[in-house]
Amino acid sequence: MFVGPVFTRELVIMPRRTRIYVARAGYVAVLTILMLTAWFVVTGTQIVSDVGDMARFGSTVFQILASLQLALAVFFSALLSASAVAEEKDRQTFTLLLLTNLRNSELVLGGLLASLMGMLVLLAAALPLFMLTALLGGVGFDQIGRVFAVTLMSVLVCGTLGSTLALWREKTFQALAITMLLLVLWLGAWEIVATGLLGHAWLGVSTRHLVAVFSPWQALLAATRPYLRPEPDMGVFGTSVHAFLAIGAVLVVALNGLAIGMIRRWNATPDGPRSATDAEMWHRPSIAGREESPAEGTIMVPQMQWDSDGRDRARPVWDNPVLWREVRTWAYGRRMLVMRLAYLVVFGLVAAYVYRLTQGNLSVTRLQLPMALVPLLLLSLVLVNAQAVTSLTSERDARALELLLVTDLTPVEIVFGKLGGVFYNTKEMVLLPLLLVGYLWIGGALSLENLLYLAGGLAVLYLFVAVLGIHAGMIYGNSRTAIAVSLGTVFFLFLGVATCIRMMVAFSGSFQSQLAPFLAFMLGGGLGMYVALGVRNPSTAIGVAAFLCPIATFYAITSFFLNYTLAVFLVGAAAYGFTTAAMLIPAIYEFDVATGRTTIGEQ
Repeated sequence: MFVGPVFTRELVIMPRRTRIYVARAGYVAVLTILMLTAWFVVTGTQIVSDVGDMARFGSTVFQILASLQLALAVFFSALLSASAVAEEKDRQTFTLLLLTNLRNSELVLGGLLASLMGMLVLLAAALPLFMLTALLGGVGFDQIGRVFAVTLMSVLVCGTLGSTLALWREKTFQALAITMLLLVLWLGAWEIVATGLLGHAWLGVSTRHLVAVFSPWQALLAATRPYLRPEPDMGVFGTSVHAFLAIGAVLVVALNGLAIGMIRRWNATPDGPRSATDAEMWHRPSIAGREESPAEGTIMVPQMQWDSDGRDRARPVWDNPVLWREVRTWAYGRRMLVMRLAYLVVFGLVAAYVYRLTQGNLSVTRLQLPMALVPLLLLSLVLVNAQAVTSLTSERDARALELLLVTDLTPVEIVFGKLGGVFYNTKEMVLLPLLLVGYLWIGGALSLENLLYLAGGLAVLYLFVAVLGIHAGMIYGNSRTAIAVSLGTVFFLFLGVATCIRMMVAFSGSFQSQLAPFLAFMLGGGLGMYVALGVRNPSTAIGVAAFLCPIATFYAITSFFLNYTLAVFLVGAAAYGFTTAAMLIPAIYEFDVATGRTTIGEQ
């Protein structure tokens, strides 16, 4: 193959994996259940009397499915491509690939296409189902073709972005975090432009057309229109959709070209045994008491600090050495500042938009603030979860987890040390959204009651996603699987909520009449959550929590629309608090099983 043996190996091995068939069948089944749920909602709340009603239903379902598929494609293509490279680096096998006679293009393009193969298979499996929507009316085959072209180009762009950043960064969390931050910054910035806050035309080009050229979401909305009329300000491209495809192709070529040219320079110096703590914990003391950079082959000794009289003293370690390492060392690399700076940029954009809403002449509606805050809150939850899961997967890949298991550290010290390190290293992602919520209360956009509900609910969710990451990192031996399951669970929960809200708004009717059609949707979500969290380590509590969360979430959504804010908080906090406890207890017990100990006499 022109992309080399890396892709050829994946192409040969992938059909032998059972999970690819399960994923393909499950993905099509989820889309089918979603379509049937929408149909039952329509027939239960409205009267379908003519072909016009069928056409409106087909058009609405097509837009919902297309939006859902794009969200999944953008998120998982970036996640899978970045985690594939990061896993190779953590296991120190990427260095071996660099020592072979593989060309740079074979390493970059082969690895990229191999990581995106699963997503491309899912898109191919979903195409016949999208074709069936054309039989309902209201949807043309040209619309389906445009939607899949935009989705495919988004997969390539986001996958290339994740792969390039993972080749550049040396730590898994850095690669995942910067990838997610750039995606949110990319999409969020153009959504702000789409609102018209920055003007309605740039250099003679309408911003309404321009956002569709650079934003996958806006390009998808343009692609779902029944007819694409030529847009004069698009020049030779004709329409914004065609311009998006052209710009996407340029980005793919440019990013891959950068990665091909810089791959060996970025990875010229392997971390080796210093990857766990970097230069913060180890150095080579000189004769005069100066600190020198360690040379290759130098025996490393624990770092000492020097008194004024020239005598050395060891750095004091806390009672919990796991928490000390997470907090007092550069355990995740010195370049974490880049990730934090990117998050501050995203937060600044959201804060400026919220300030514009609250200070404008127009009154803020109940849906405007959630639409402004949800992207930031989702990003912060994803980053906390990514920090939690990679704190264990990186240890396992570096063979450091086995060293922890043979020490006299208790499971409580290890688990809560990791959790403390997670919240310390992501303190900006936790505190800044809470401060923004506090600003809304000070500005009068939120009542004190809603402030308490929102802050309390966020605290529960932050703890939930952190424990979820620790839980997934322990029960899955493969780092890439653990990261995909952990981040995928958080993303699917939010995506499920967004899809339910979209369907409730699109197919109006009483919420009581919508309960029965959504039962299959909720049961399917509960089954998927149990498979992700409970199959590898069965637990009755996790089983109950897995099926309880979708039902509780649906009740919270309906309560939100009915303005029952107390019910939203109580039900959400109880459901996700119980799920957190159901994962936390087995997380501690997992370490006892791994070390052959029991905590009966220790706890």
